[in-house]
Amino acid sequence: MTERSIGAYDVSQRGESYDADMELMHPNRSKMVQVALEVLPFPKTAALRAIDLGIGTGYFTERFLNYFPKSEVLGIDGAQAMIELAKARLRSLASRVRFVTGDLRSLQRLTGGVGKADVVFSAYALHHLNRIDKEGVLKQVVELLALGGWFVNADLIVADSPEVESRLQQLRVAGIMERAGGSDSRFVDSASTQRFLNDLQANEGDQPLTLAEDLDVLCRSGLKNVSAFWLEYRELVSGGQK
Repeated sequence: MTERSIGAYDVSQRGESYDADMELMHPNRSKMVQVALEVLPFPKTAALRAIDLGIGTGYFTERFLNYFPKSEVLGIDGAQAMIELAKARLRSLASRVRFVTGDLRSLQRLTGGVGKADVVFSAYALHHLNRIDKEGVLKQVVELLALGGWFVNADLIVADSPEVESRLQQLRVAGIMERAGGSDSRFVDSASTQRFLNDLQANEGDQPLTLAEDLDVLCRSGLKNVSAFWLEYRELVSGGQK
């Protein structure tokens, strides 16, 4: 995460509304995490060591720990405010989670001494990085993974052409307005909704890649069996194996 995106999330107001906003703006989050979990070729009884890149409020980590009940997670986030929310969410699972606050671009330093990971996963975090930084983070991920380990990512992408991206944004706005049902002043009409989204993306430093770029970055990082496991409009579940 960049300094801009860390700053955008390291405020109590953003964290407190994060999960509710995710339900409005990214209703596929639950499906995407489920796909990411199902792709992992490990028995549910496996005692996996995992790292969550951008743990946020702990949503993905909670799902991972419940799916693999003998596993442990190291959760990393640049925003301490989000770490505190994750700690609250994961209180009943606290013995199986450790937290580190820091910039994902310094992943090797942040994970020093933890040993090899079987799984590294992330959701809605890496699109805050530009392509060069994302590739740098993923090369560090490959170094951290045990042989045969997996990286899975549920995140945003951008369309190849402005015309397609414009249409996808229209669908995105319409979906948010429908789910908000007129009860949220931010999303009362298409103009205010798009303005809110534009401001949010600028404030958080969003830099999503295209589908082809995303998969190419995974390949260049040293992962094999790179695939797009699920795709709908601007949202993608991708990953690969060491």
